[in-house]
Amino acid sequence: MNEKPILIVEDNPDDIALTILAFEQNNITNELIITNDGVEALDYLFARGRYSDRDKGKTPAFILLDLQLPRINGFDVLKTVREETLTRLIPVIILSTSTEARDVSSSYSLGANSYIRKPVDYEQFRKTVQLLGRYWLELNLLQ
Repeated sequence: MNEKPILIVEDNPDDIALTILAFEQNNITNELIITNDGVEALDYLFARGRYSDRDKGKTPAFILLDLQLPRINGFDVLKTVREETLTRLIPVIILSTSTEARDVSSSYSLGANSYIRKPVDYEQFRKTVQLLGRYWLELNLLQ
């Protein structure tokens, strides 16, 4: 299994807790990097601010990205990730409560690899995380 960290960009503490629990219950042991807004996510990815001492060559296996974020929204994070050579190949999975066609379309237009609606039911959410982990960490070949 891929041992790279997973970057989770989410501002809702309840969703963060459920995501961590779902990863644990599915025995996905990759380090989880939690950022609470778009600025913090970009700081992590580009080794700036409080992350300035991290190895920016150690990119995440994938990014789980919410769209509705403070400071810089998920669309702008995705756009920046795709514009930069260092990050453009990192898989970005949008995990959002929105099912608005324009949000889905905009996400794919900006280069999202996948768009998943956050399940409301925890058991369904756990299964979704299990499938995400299986596909992106076991089946998919990453650089």
